Amino acid sequence: MADTNQADAPLEAGVFAEQEPPPSVLHLLNQSNRRLERLLQNLRNEHNAESELRDIARDVIHAVELDPDIALACIFLCQIAGSYAVRHCIETAVVVVVIARSQHKNPQETLTVTAAALTMNVGMLRHNETFQNKNTPLSSEEIAIVRRHPEESADMLKYAGIQDDEWISCVLLHHENDEGSGYPAGVASPEVTLNAKLLSLADRYCAQVSARNYRRSILPDQALRNLIDDKVAPVDPMLVQCFQRELGDFPPGALVRLASGEIGVVSRRQGGAGGLQVHCLRDPAGAALAPAVPRSTADQACAITQVLSEDDASIRFSMKQIWGPQASL
Repeated sequence: MADTNQADAPLEAGVFAEQEPPPSVLHLLNQSNRRLERLLQNLRNEHNAESELRDIARDVIHAVELDPDIALACIFLCQIAGSYAVRHCIETAVVVVVIARSQHKNPQETLTVTAAALTMNVGMLRHNETFQNKNTPLSSEEIAIVRRHPEESADMLKYAGIQDDEWISCVLLHHENDEGSGYPAGVASPEVTLNAKLLSLADRYCAQVSARNYRRSILPDQALRNLIDDKVAPVDPMLVQCFQRELGDFPPGALVRLASGEIGVVSRRQGGAGGLQVHCLRDPAGAALAPAVPRSTADQACAITQVLSEDDASIRFSMKQIWGPQASL
């Protein structure tokens, strides 16, 4: 008869091993930003950059897939460190991935348009610091630089070994408009591809919601409205619907006031019963709440009444306080 006492039986490897916690989304995005900055600054001396750029794009995609709400919150809470020029490309890539996933794009197409987001402005990188510090309108020469940058970026990428035609096309077309009013070539639909339009809309959206040296960030509900109402560069209606559905007026990271008078930060796009989740950090009297108290906007008393700037909200907190270890530095 077989011995049924299993006390001495060998254990399968890893049965009692502690599971590794998932990596921090914020750390991954900041790490990607540092790698991208080093590579783009030296791109004129690179001849085989495609592999590393795709690796960085994969890391950004992985960060979004780990937790898209945390990835989005990093944008609105200005948690991606580094120069604006490169940080803007990472933030645009995050939005691109969120929208691409909602459209069920295949992994290869998502990777390509993400890589395009990371490299769309490389032709203007050396000018960005100068433009950021200007307090006066751009000169005609500077405007010409801006209008040339898609072509210069595409040329630099080809020189650096990028052979993906769709990648190059997205970079070249990301400032073109359906009716031919864009630049650098005034290309019109149907030559302006859907991926180029996605990159364009994500670029314009992130440019508004990010703070600059010369202005505060535009609040997310206003930024979305600006895009929808833009008569100069009309946007694709299907893409607008995706942005409204996936980001909405109150994306994760938006600072808000509730009908209850509490002030907090939107933490989840799905907060239960069809509402958003908000972590409140101040009570109606303005007293600090510690720890933050989760609310659902499905509760009428917790409906969002106003989006707030950082100064108006007057709350200070770390992302880790709201989202836990996956939002740690």
